[in-house]
This record gives sequence, structure tokens and C-alpha cells, in this order.
Amino acid sequence: MAPRLWTIKPLLDVTADYLSSKGIDSPRLNAELLLAHHLGCRRLDLYLRFDQPLKEDELAGYREFVRRRTHREPLQYIRGRQEFWSLDFEVSEGVLIPRPETERLVERALSALETDPSSPPGRIQRVLDLGTGSGILAVVLARERKNARVYASDVSPKALSMARRNAEQHGVEDRIVFVEGDLFQPFRAAPVEPFDLIASNPPYVAEETLKTLAPEVRDYEPREALDGGKDGMRFVTPILQESPAFLVPGGWLLVEMDPGQIEKARAIAEATAAYDADEVIQDYSGRQRVLCVQKKT
Repeated sequence: MAPRLWTIKPLLDVTADYLSSKGIDSPRLNAELLLAHHLGCRRLDLYLRFDQPLKEDELAGYREFVRRRTHREPLQYIRGRQEFWSLDFEVSEGVLIPRPETERLVERALSALETDPSSPPGRIQRVLDLGTGSGILAVVLARERKNARVYASDVSPKALSMARRNAEQHGVEDRIVFVEGDLFQPFRAAPVEPFDLIASNPPYVAEETLKTLAPEVRDYEPREALDGGKDGMRFVTPILQESPAFLVPGGWLLVEMDPGQIEKARAIAEATAAYDADEVIQDYSGRQRVLCVQKKT
């Protein structure tokens, strides 16, 4: 018997049903994104080519993508891409997948830089993306603020390598300085001028919460980019305590964290006696997500 001739529409229908049976959320969307990626076209193009027959090698490659997804490998790692701030970024295993809620941090960072009273027209603003990961914060801030000099630091050489590639892809590599090291250690070892703004999305998942995460996160994303220690504050606390030494007077620190950590973080910030104001930004679900504190002038 000759093998079945598959065209795009019935293949997507069958794949969506199969993914649904395996417990994959948004199965139709997953099926379409995987096929569009494999065929090197836009998702919309699939609808214009519903009756197109697929070759056996195209089917084989698609089946492999579907197999990986049913094993709960994140769609972003399979495709190697993730959209953030309407930009396309490279992602892969070993680097945290960008989340939509981090766009709220970006929005507030851009606002802080725009209203910085110490920045007359033409002044170069100094920004630190602490724990840059795939480089999304550094790249977006460099693109949106042409007068900013951005430093992007991370303890992971793999993350820094990817961040550099993303900066090159978006044409801002000449305005980002990549620094390898743990939190503020490299800046203590080789002192730099203080920053107008420090933004950070550090690991903040509590140890007990890690095992309850979805398999896509728990089994594939790097633990070191998620694990915030017993209470999730392993990195949030030193960032709040040490940032004043690296900020200009009136400079801002913005830290993303778990909603349940906000009040504890505010207390830590207050205890440093270095900050003059604080603000809490909600994510798109209405939960407290980003703590913004300003160094005293």
C-alpha cells in the first residue's frame, strides 16, 4: 500500500488532537508553530497552503519536533526563538526563556531613564542589566534609549554568548558591554562609574516551589536561572543591599520577583537606609511583580 499523502490542513488537525491527548496546552497553536518553523514560513502562510502536500523528509522532521514537544520540551527551545517586546530573540537550553511579565520591568525602566532629572540632553546614561541571560533587557534598553551605555552581566558564559548574538542580531552590540561574573563581583574587582539604573530579573523561585513547576520549566530550563534558595530571596536580598554602592544619587533599582516576596524585599530596602522612594509594578495578571526603589539624592 502506498504511504498516505499528507497535506497541511489534515496534518495540523491530527497533530493538534495528538498533542491535546498528551496534555499539551494550546495544542493547535503548538502544531502550527512547529510546522511553520520546520517549513521555514510564517504561521499565516500555512492557511494559504492548506492543500499543499508534504514530502516524506518534511513529515519526518515535523514528527521529530512533535515527539520532542510531547516529551514537554518547551516550544521555544525546539524553535530556538522567543518573541519579547515585539522582537525576535534566540533562546536555547541553558538560558531562561523570556516571560511576558518582564516587559513590565522594561516599561518602568524606560520611564525612569526618560524622566531622569540628572540626564540633560546628550548625556550618556549608564545602565546595568544584572543577570542578563539571553540579553533581552540589555538589547531592548539599548534599542529604545540611544543615549544609553548598557552593561550586561551574567555568571554563565553560555548566557553571555547568546546575549551577544542577540545584541548583534538587533544591531546594538556596539553599545553593550558584556561582563562575566556573579552579581556585583566583577564591578568590585574592576570599579566602574556608578549607574543611573540597575535592572535585574534574578532567580527567585523558592526551593519548595521548584518541584511544582510545569515539566517544561522544571525539567528543561536551567535550575541556576530559577533557584532562589529556600525562600527565593538568595539573590534578591544582596541585590537590594549592594546596589546603592553602584548607583548615582537618585538612580533607580528595578528587581523582578515573586509576588509573595515584595513586602519582604521592601523591608530589606528600607533597612539599608539608602533608598528614598519605592514603587511596585504589577504584571499583566495584576500581581505585584517588580519592586522599584530610588537611591537617595
